[in-house]
Amino acid sequence: MRILIVEDNRRLAQLVAKGCAREGFAADLCPDLESARAAIAAARHDAVILDLGLPDGDGLQLLAGLRAEGNDIPVLVLTARDALQARVQGLNSGADDYLLKPFAMEELVARLRALLRRPGQALGRVLSAGNVSLDTVAREVSIAGAPAVFSKRETDLLEILLRRQGRVVAKEAIEQGLHAFDDEISSNTVEVSVHRLRKRLAEAGANVEVHTLRGIGYLLGAA
Repeated sequence: MRILIVEDNRRLAQLVAKGCAREGFAADLCPDLESARAAIAAARHDAVILDLGLPDGDGLQLLAGLRAEGNDIPVLVLTARDALQARVQGLNSGADDYLLKPFAMEELVARLRALLRRPGQALGRVLSAGNVSLDTVAREVSIAGAPAVFSKRETDLLEILLRRQGRVVAKEAIEQGLHAFDDEISSNTVEVSVHRLRKRLAEAGANVEVHTLRGIGYLLGAA
């Protein structure tokens, strides 16, 4: 899962990104409206964490623009504006949720996941296929009801495939879901990650596997 953090306080943005990374999210950081618009145009994100007081304008401008374009990406407003009218304005402008600074990282992540469980978004806390289950909050994988040890990258990739179960996932979509703009990516990064996940599933006794559709992408299906 990939999120966009629009926040001009670099230290806060990095802390939020680090906290989200621990929960399985890849995060892109943007300090202003201009870079945020460019990031949204350049890559698919699953959600946006949006500050309002930005150097080149109000975050509500970005939000209003997204909604006017018909973009329904979940947006969590994160701001110090605590007046009732400010909260009402944010929600009326199309925000899906509103969290005040200072905040607890646990609450931010919980609210983010709640947004992603809403109809039309990436549904479900517990995702399953065959005898494989993933608790997306605890980041725990089980095979036939027994705990299985997966690396962070394997777990993140498994989540992407489970959330698109029954559909082919393009290599580019996996790459975008696993990595932020600043990550170093080699030409075979996705292939290596898929190989390791496929091997891990087989060793753990999973009755599903990752199928390669050459030139198209990857599909999680029966072994």
